[in-house]
Amino acid sequence: MADMSDRKSVFSTKLAAPARLADSVSDAIAAALLDGRISPGEPLPPEGEIAREFGVSKPIAREALRQLTSAGLISTQQGKVARAKAINGEPMERIYGYAVRSSLERLREANEMRRVIETGIARLAAERRNKAGIAVMECALDDMRRSLKEPSGFTEADILFHLGIALATGNTMIRVQMEGMRSVQREVSELFSRRSNRTDSDWNNTIDRHRRIYEAIAAGNPELAEQRVVVHFEAADIASLEVADKLAKSADSGR
Repeated sequence: MADMSDRKSVFSTKLAAPARLADSVSDAIAAALLDGRISPGEPLPPEGEIAREFGVSKPIAREALRQLTSAGLISTQQGKVARAKAINGEPMERIYGYAVRSSLERLREANEMRRVIETGIARLAAERRNKAGIAVMECALDDMRRSLKEPSGFTEADILFHLGIALATGNTMIRVQMEGMRSVQREVSELFSRRSNRTDSDWNNTIDRHRRIYEAIAAGNPELAEQRVVVHFEAADIASLEVADKLAKSADSGR
């Protein structure tokens, strides 16, 4: 292993005085992770080295690493060095998942959040039309057609399609936010697919709404893309919440 004095620092070691030391250390390490100085999968320096570099105690360095682990920025295992993780929406997805499963009211709120956020994302996607996102949407549409009447596969294709919209913006933080909302999307999509009276026309109309969103984005029409996302939410998500209402009433009557 190279001598520590020869190792080039990847951190900004000037700690903000007003903050708790552990917060300042975690902020500096997070900055290195987020701006690419430390790549996903790359090991962080050992705890003792981090403590020496920042001029703090080992317990402070340990607390900083705990904070980063909780935030989903690094992975740690006892007896092994911490490693950087790819930035994703996993921490938010867990929080949203707990929320939407806790009550019908939280599910309604999450659905409202999606409507507000995804209309803006669709506009930006149509303005930028990142090729990777367009390709993901195309793939998701094919998956939807192959998964017709198969709720589990259809749900995953639905989630992939909305991720494609985010990817089409070329914005990393928007991609992370959309990943964070996967648990909301999954809950709503599964509720919608569980309708006992869902017809072939219902399934095909769902695909058609996604296709229309894709076409508006691919054509570079922000206004139309936003409008078609609104239409999609009105037709699909409201219907899903109606199913949730019925399920809630059924549960109440069974008590």
